[in-house]
Amino acid sequence: MTVSSRISRQGEIVEVVLRHGWDSMRRLLSGSQTDEPELPPPAVLRNILTDLGPVYVKLGQILSTRPDLLPAAYIEELSRLQTTVPAAPAIEVEETIRRYLPKPPEQLFEVLDYHAIAAGSIAQTHHAVLKDGRQVALKVQRPGIDRLVARDTALIRDIARLLSATQFGQRYNVMALAEEFSEAIHAELDFTTEATYTDQLRRSLNHGKWYDPKQIVVPEILWDLTNPKLLVMEWLDGQPILTADIAHEESPAAEMMRGAITTLLFRTFIQQYFVDGFFHADPHPGNIFYLKDGRLALLDCGMMGRIDPRTRSTLTEIVLAIVNCDAQRCTQLTLDIAEPLQTVNLARLESDYSQLLGRYYGLSLEQVNTAKVFGELLDAGTRNHLRWPANVGLFAKSMANLEGAARQFNPKVNLLDEVKPLMTDLFRHQLVGEDPLQALLRTGLEFRNLSLSSPRQFSFLLDRLSSEQLTWNHSVQGLDDLRRSIDTAANRRAFSTVVAALIIGAAIVSTSQQSSQGQILSNILFAAASFLGLWLVFSILRTTRWR
Repeated sequence: MTVSSRISRQGEIVEVVLRHGWDSMRRLLSGSQTDEPELPPPAVLRNILTDLGPVYVKLGQILSTRPDLLPAAYIEELSRLQTTVPAAPAIEVEETIRRYLPKPPEQLFEVLDYHAIAAGSIAQTHHAVLKDGRQVALKVQRPGIDRLVARDTALIRDIARLLSATQFGQRYNVMALAEEFSEAIHAELDFTTEATYTDQLRRSLNHGKWYDPKQIVVPEILWDLTNPKLLVMEWLDGQPILTADIAHEESPAAEMMRGAITTLLFRTFIQQYFVDGFFHADPHPGNIFYLKDGRLALLDCGMMGRIDPRTRSTLTEIVLAIVNCDAQRCTQLTLDIAEPLQTVNLARLESDYSQLLGRYYGLSLEQVNTAKVFGELLDAGTRNHLRWPANVGLFAKSMANLEGAARQFNPKVNLLDEVKPLMTDLFRHQLVGEDPLQALLRTGLEFRNLSLSSPRQFSFLLDRLSSEQLTWNHSVQGLDDLRRSIDTAANRRAFSTVVAALIIGAAIVSTSQQSSQGQILSNILFAAASFLGLWLVFSILRTTRWR
């Protein structure tokens, strides 16, 4: 990227932030920043990112997965970001397709439409028919998008570098965030990553225990035609779930069908969240298709999340604690997975959770938005100086998108209502796994290792005791205030002793010396004692809390 193009783009950014009234960022970019920058209101930030183009829209979408960084109002607003861009000209797309296919298109396809059926910020989708008659979808990277990404990510790093010296930049750790975004968007430019994710999700959903795997579909990848710039997959004939006829039909049969579809959708994601630990992170209505044969399809696996077994177990218990409005248990579980940034006031955290869950106590499940409650829990933890893992933020975003799409399709549905019948099975699975015998053998092996290592550790402890080499390291927190109080009391006691000694000395001098010099010395001692005594009384009165 040339210097002139970077300066030109920086000027465009200044113009956009000035138009939306974000003066703090304008002063920063123009080099006249004197005060600490602050974020604009959530809606203003969303509009700025939209006007700045597709790379900044992606930045906002990634920020929407980080409740550990931003308040809930920003997360909700940035989650609405959608890129609407016109499709690239057919002639440019044809050139890209010819460049990256292993053979000329005429040898591979019976039909190939170079006019896009859908267009996004990074890629656009085309319909084609293979020589063997199979219909496929071609996801083609937009021509020139890699240069645009390189230019804008370099500018984002420059802005992060300017912000890093401020309290704002340190509070949000903007340098690490800029690097994380750069890595994420460059990974999205490699379609083989999305293809790998799609295959992995397809395999995991083929083994459903709470739903019929034949009713949920993830497109098959054609690996011989897929590369970093071109993704070729199975064509699925259907419509986004909210535009399908079943979403608008008014009849008892249609209502029953919508209930069955949302149950299938929720159970599919419950398995992803709490059993597989590998989940679709962006299930908005446009990525959930209702196919003509009555099946559901999940599309666009570019953004996926992973949750380790320990975190999965904790999240399951948090959901159960939400169901039971158990603020104390929520507090304990929060401390299991969130990192404290400073000393956490547990009483205040539990009180915040209690007030939050109390607002939902006694409401019917249809009145409770589970994803919203979970997001408010994350926000309360952040206010109490806790940092949530990034994958928990991605889980919260996925769950919010899922419940939002499902409620638009079937307003009577509720995530908790779908989770409750599976709770016993979920806990059993987390306790013993899919294979109880294997879990028993693993536990036995751990006990065996413990029994073998315990005698050696006990012998080592006895050796250290007998040789007087055993040392104890302990740290007691919260004693600083007590130490300061003791020091203050000791200083006052010593000060009082000095004042009393001066008074006694002055009295002795006054009675034993009748000369003018002795009288002067006596007066000096009395004056010093009076001054120090009054100062001591004043300091005691100033620091005493009167009740």
